[in-house]
Amino acid sequence: MESFVEFGFLGLFFASFLGATIIPLSSEIVLSVLLAKGYDINLSIVIATLGNWLGGLSSYYLGTLGKWDFVEKYFRIKKEKIFRFKIKIDRWGSFYAFFCCLPFVGDPLAISLGFFRTSFFKVSIWMFLGKFVKYILWAILTVWGISIF
Repeated sequence: MESFVEFGFLGLFFASFLGATIIPLSSEIVLSVLLAKGYDINLSIVIATLGNWLGGLSSYYLGTLGKWDFVEKYFRIKKEKIFRFKIKIDRWGSFYAFFCCLPFVGDPLAISLGFFRTSFFKVSIWMFLGKFVKYILWAILTVWGISIF
């Protein structure tokens, strides 16, 4: 984490980008450290959001590379079951992208949305909003926590 902090906003962008891929990384810690060092809160939120959003979209893209036959063969999930899940995703899919900011489920969710070819435009909007809200809340909690001490 220290190496990301040393690069300031650029480090925050890359930590946020990588944190939204299948690489386990906590960009929130980098954001908190930069805020504690006096970096601008608004610019920090925007940079973290953009990096995390682009990282999430890269996970979405990875999902688009998936093939139904591969899932059926290697995960032993029948095509009918996948299709039933696709119907649910088609109904609420783009809205699910809001929750791509959550730990543990966010990355698989982004990949699934890409796999099911959910509307890129809608996914990107909902994903951006979710990640933006996450970083606003995290920054507020960080600043509040710093003010206590």
